[in-house]
Amino acid sequence: MNRSKGRKATLAAAAAAALALAAGACSDNGGGGGGGDDDKITVGIKFDQPGIGLKTPDGTYTGFDVDVATYIAKELGHDPSDIVWKEAKSADRETLLQRGDVDFIAASYSINDERAKKVDFAGPYLLAHQDVLVRADDDSITKPADLNNKKLCSVTGSTSAQNVKTKLAPDAQLQEYGGYSECLTGLENKAVDALTTDDSILAGYAAQDEFKGKFKLGGFKMSNENYGIGVQKGSELKAEINTALEKMVEDGSWDTYVKKNFGPANYQNEPAPEIGVIVK
Repeated sequence: MNRSKGRKATLAAAAAAALALAAGACSDNGGGGGGGDDDKITVGIKFDQPGIGLKTPDGTYTGFDVDVATYIAKELGHDPSDIVWKEAKSADRETLLQRGDVDFIAASYSINDERAKKVDFAGPYLLAHQDVLVRADDDSITKPADLNNKKLCSVTGSTSAQNVKTKLAPDAQLQEYGGYSECLTGLENKAVDALTTDDSILAGYAAQDEFKGKFKLGGFKMSNENYGIGVQKGSELKAEINTALEKMVEDGSWDTYVKKNFGPANYQNEPAPEIGVIVK
């Protein structure tokens, strides 16, 4: 080899080593959904559920899940300003966790066996019940069986509508929309006859000023929905979040959040559930 070739080889090797070091530095981002910033924590919530998780027009976030998530983040060492809120639609929640796009999810996330195969759950932190919302002037739906041959709306990825069709009203006509707000518009415009999901979510919608007097809850307790905090499978966060939830109940914060977010709708909530106990 002549000197020119040797010099080129040395320079190429040095460049490759530099690139390798740079790549290693870039990849060492701390893991999780925080994007490498140890001060940040990324939390998945709903953006379109009043009383649960709502992104307001001015860009702030409100709701029971927002308050719970903020409390958990504080117990994990993060100020509210450290939280990066990310929309977690029903159909996307497992994927967001599996990809590490979020650190945890608090998004009216009912614990069930199928989901537990893919992600882990801390909690539960709220026991809700499946119900229906109908138009205030509609007296044709007084029991679950009345949903037969009715257009029943829920969102893609939610188990609510399928529960009704499988167990209570096999002839219900399922209409799956992208979000609950779309179902609500369909209900108001008579494109659908009923919207089904958890009573806590429905109460939040019914309590909005623009909808007061237009809708009513059916009052059906068609299932038990144990809300959990979703984390990656095998994540150590599960135990830390459970500790935070226990503290939240003990210090009275849980009751404060329930009254703040559901009180205006006269929502008859269940007592705080015992952490780790799933009500079937």
